[in-house]
Amino acid sequence: MKNSTNNITKLILLHPNIQKQGSSNRLWLIALISCLTLAFLVILIYTRESISITVTNVAASSTTPSVNPPLSESIVKALLHYSSNSNNTEQMPYPDLKSISDVLGQCPSPCNFLVFGLTYEFLLWKALNHNGRTVFIDENRYYAAYMEEKHPEIEVYDVQYTTKISEMKEIIASVREQVHNECRPVQNLLFSDCKLGLNDLPNQLYEMDWDVILVDGPRGYWPEAPGRMSAIFTAGVLARSKKGGNGKTHIFVHDFNREVDSVSSDEFLCRENLVKSKDLLGHFVLERMDENSFQRLKALHIK
Repeated sequence: MKNSTNNITKLILLHPNIQKQGSSNRLWLIALISCLTLAFLVILIYTRESISITVTNVAASSTTPSVNPPLSESIVKALLHYSSNSNNTEQMPYPDLKSISDVLGQCPSPCNFLVFGLTYEFLLWKALNHNGRTVFIDENRYYAAYMEEKHPEIEVYDVQYTTKISEMKEIIASVREQVHNECRPVQNLLFSDCKLGLNDLPNQLYEMDWDVILVDGPRGYWPEAPGRMSAIFTAGVLARSKKGGNGKTHIFVHDFNREVDSVSSDEFLCRENLVKSKDLLGHFVLERMDENSFQRLKALHIK
């Protein structure tokens, strides 16, 4: 019985069918392992390539500045056309719009555009300077807040003016006396004690290199109105205190036919910097000045 049992055991262990099944299982296992290994290698190679492409794109985007292309000429013409053909009696005429638009179109990208006055054309200025920064300064805090809420894409700040048109002669005479002290043409307006210097704007605005400045506010229709003396003086200081860029700032003064605007421009922007004057618009180009040198402001005989 013992020998018989051993023989049976040997027969079972050495049966050909059992050996065939074992070989087949090993082949399937080897095939499965091979497939998994191949899949792992494919995933590894694909992942490495994806990471390499991502890193390359990030590096390229960090070294190459993103610049929006300028508006096409047809779009600019359409914007100017519809902005100058509405029924609003306070709108700026087409020739004035065109003059400012041309300068914005030639402005280095990105262009920094400062506008005194939240006027009818504010959305036009934002659109024409679509690849730059456009900042609006208005005297009415409630109107500024309302328009910013209604148009969240615009950047508006309010400022309090302390001048009166009826005091223009006295104010200009006072500034002339302080031209080498508080009312210097080159200074940090944040720490200015000059009555005409606006020093309550956000700090970041004084650090900006403004390429174009438009003075189209505040109001100036009656003797007690603030007029644009402070806006024009501040624009001149910002332009002369410019640190970077090409060293030049284009300043446009709207309603240039008014006495207060014309006299203040001649006094603080200087007549020799006037490149064009037609109807309601005066166009000045001011160059950066050295902090230690003062350009003598032209004294005018105000009648």
